[in-house]
Amino acid sequence: MVASDVATNRGPMAAMILAVLIALCTLAAPWPAHAVGDLANYLSKITPSEFFPGADRFGAPQGEPPIVPVYRGDQLQGHVYLNSDFANAVGYSGKPINILVGIAPKGVITGLKLVDHKEPIVLIGIPEPRIIAALNGLLGKDMTPIAQGAEHAPQADIISGATVTVLVMHDSIVRAAMRLIRSGRIGGSNPAGAVTTPPSVVKTVDPDKSEIRDWTSLLGDGSVRRLHLSIGDVNDAFAKSGNTVAAQNPEPGNSDDTFIDLYVALASVPSIGRSLLGEEGYQRLKDRLQPGQQAILVAGDGVYSFKGSAYVRGGIFDRIEVLQDGASTRFRDKNHMRLGALEANGAPALREIGLFVTPSEFTLDPAEPWQLQLLVQRTTGSRDKAFLSFDVNYTLPDAYLKRQAPLAPPAANAPAPLPATSRAQQSAEDAEEPLWMRIWRSQTVSVGITALALAVLTGIFFFQNVLVRRPLLFTWVRRSYLLFVLVWLGWYANAQLSVVNILTFTNALLSGFHWEFFLAAPLIFILWAATAAGLLFWGRGPFCGWLCPFGALQELTNTAAKWLKVPQITVPWGLHERLWPIKYIIFLGLFGLSLYSVALAEQFAEVEPFKTAIILKFARSWPFVLYAAALLGIGLFIERFFCRYLCPLGAALAIPGRIRTFEWLRRWKECGSPCQRCAKECPVQSIHPEGHINVNECIYCMHCQELYYDDQRCPHMIQVRLKREKFEAMSSPSMRKSGQKTLVTHAGRPLTAPVQPPDLTRPS
Repeated sequence: MVASDVATNRGPMAAMILAVLIALCTLAAPWPAHAVGDLANYLSKITPSEFFPGADRFGAPQGEPPIVPVYRGDQLQGHVYLNSDFANAVGYSGKPINILVGIAPKGVITGLKLVDHKEPIVLIGIPEPRIIAALNGLLGKDMTPIAQGAEHAPQADIISGATVTVLVMHDSIVRAAMRLIRSGRIGGSNPAGAVTTPPSVVKTVDPDKSEIRDWTSLLGDGSVRRLHLSIGDVNDAFAKSGNTVAAQNPEPGNSDDTFIDLYVALASVPSIGRSLLGEEGYQRLKDRLQPGQQAILVAGDGVYSFKGSAYVRGGIFDRIEVLQDGASTRFRDKNHMRLGALEANGAPALREIGLFVTPSEFTLDPAEPWQLQLLVQRTTGSRDKAFLSFDVNYTLPDAYLKRQAPLAPPAANAPAPLPATSRAQQSAEDAEEPLWMRIWRSQTVSVGITALALAVLTGIFFFQNVLVRRPLLFTWVRRSYLLFVLVWLGWYANAQLSVVNILTFTNALLSGFHWEFFLAAPLIFILWAATAAGLLFWGRGPFCGWLCPFGALQELTNTAAKWLKVPQITVPWGLHERLWPIKYIIFLGLFGLSLYSVALAEQFAEVEPFKTAIILKFARSWPFVLYAAALLGIGLFIERFFCRYLCPLGAALAIPGRIRTFEWLRRWKECGSPCQRCAKECPVQSIHPEGHINVNECIYCMHCQELYYDDQRCPHMIQVRLKREKFEAMSSPSMRKSGQKTLVTHAGRPLTAPVQPPDLTRPS
């Protein structure tokens, strides 16, 4: 079928595409989906020797959550467990990172196997083996002293660009091992059935101690702990760390300048909380806390932020960690409340103040010592960083404690249920403060800038006829907008849509849809909503021609190439119309593959260079960089080469774009026959020789609309201008005076009144 037939037979084509998609869904339906968290299912794909040398079989799962014994003959070698069964392992993606862990009977970790994840940073650029290598410090580590509180957990080897992912994986492995050891299921520190001697005296927080105190007294007795680091302190610490590259990149500024002035307090203690938060603030906190939960106030000033930026993107504060007795936790967005100022009399004005509630899986004993660990990072290369940690040791002053004889130990495996009111309160809180809403609030500025940019683009489209009549103004408006999309929306905000978004959305509809996963990325969600709305009015053009950062990069580099007199290649029409279906074939292939395996489809979706050129800014292994650079290089000679022939996202948007309800692009009856100027000058050759515009290929650059109104370049408008000029010349006073007797009659009648020129500018 030739291109002209496609354009004139939209109904059959749409029906054919729909039939193909339905067939692909039908073919993909029988394939079983793997259940996330199914330990036995993951074990069926590996061998016991991957965790214990010489092991030859797995035993039956034991207990709940399950652990699986591993044998060599009849001799027990150890056990294998799934980290996400025992500890929170949710990363950027909002889904668990599943790792199989081998652990010896005495509590030594013997092997790790990443079996399932949806982490975008691993899918789009950082090799999986490099992520696993960052966890190798746990191999051979005896977790028993850590579970007993005698040692701190080893630090993860942080990978730049995947800080949160590595920290989540590392912490989940450690916490799960400690939970197993403390339960007595493995390890030698507290075997099942062992009798432990209760302490003679139990220390608890005294709720009757609730006096309001000023800042000086709180700081003086240790109710508020302080860590002050100057730039010189941090530079010295990196110099002593042995990292030569980090030492050679000192922090800018004077050595006496403040790097960070950090304050930590246990705000769930009545007197401290009332003093720092005020009466109303403490009451709100008290109403929010569940039994066993504590609240930690962290405040800071200086050039270094204890919050960082990862919590904005992924909901995790990766620069602070709370540790007690070998257990540790990092806070997520749902645990955080931002404060504007401290209420204590004499408290300083601090740049950042956060109130953090301990998560349910971490129990902090306020009467026992604990530490807040600050992670300080330093850039050592384009994507490399060095890390050091500094501890703030916290011990609650005795004045807030009371001592009493211990209560009888509770019955085993019988934890006290929460009161009905607490459960209702927790449910109400979860309903009122979902994570995605917190993320949106934390990105208010970015959301506002994006909304404003979309409003500007809407104005450009609705008032396009005014703009295109001023070609020079429109050219600079378009170039400025594309530059904004590339630099801010793409390279800064990483808001690059991808065909992967469509594949995961389709998979979610088939396997269990949850809006929260898609709302967790505000800018991506907003852009998709705008793109969907644009499809109804203008087809795929608003996104492909205006909102795609990689498309903007192609057009801007090609504009620079034209300015440098790089010769441009015009693809022969016959070849061109046979090349553009390639992107539809690519999309349908990816779509069908995603119905079988989304992870596999995401790997093949690397046909898109967006991740390399936009998200990772070319900081990637050389094959990906070479591929993206090659596409951009071809684009210097053939404008938007990738958009025309290879982009699966453009193909995916073109299919529903055919349902648009308006025709905004104007044409003269002479367009195509005989005039071919618009067809020859269209940057992506979306205008057929017959004169009509193929909206499937149109990127809505509006160049044809500039020509439509240009009476110096459009043949039709040139004729209109010549006739107007001739009529104006004949109607001028001098002409009427010199040739009054020779004026020709109009429509067979004498000219007794001024003649109005015919309307020659009305489109056909």
